[in-house]
Amino acid sequence: MKMTVPAVTAIALSLGMTAASASDTAPVQVTRVGAQPSSAGGEQNFTGSVRVDSRFQASAPARVGGGVVTFEPGARTAWHTHPLGQTLIVTSGVGRVQKWGDAVQEIRPGDVVWIPPGVKHWHGASSTVGMSHVAISESLDGKSVDWLEKVSKEQYGQ
Repeated sequence: MKMTVPAVTAIALSLGMTAASASDTAPVQVTRVGAQPSSAGGEQNFTGSVRVDSRFQASAPARVGGGVVTFEPGARTAWHTHPLGQTLIVTSGVGRVQKWGDAVQEIRPGDVVWIPPGVKHWHGASSTVGMSHVAISESLDGKSVDWLEKVSKEQYGQ
């Protein structure tokens, strides 16, 4: 009689996982909306009215974190970089993103923006319409962002 190994078990074993680790018993965690208060974007790192909601930071060994950021018209981040890059998923409104030395780009709901590691950039709302996005980045040695100087009115208005 020939024995077969179920596909999931075969994949888990090929990855060096045991049956116990393939079906980990750690619970799924749900943080309910409203469980964390909204916070204002700090004046040193933002221009205009910015609100941060649903902040999250995974537990080690994972290093991903993020939140939902809402910018009122004209609001924006300061120039900054991320050691392992950043992903933005635009959920509402009209926004702008700019890499240092490049032209400003318009971003809209459904757009996914990838900023590579170490790239100096900013993002925020258009001058007339607010914008919200989910921002996701990873930490390297406990740090996920390096804040730099503020975006000037001239830079923002490009």
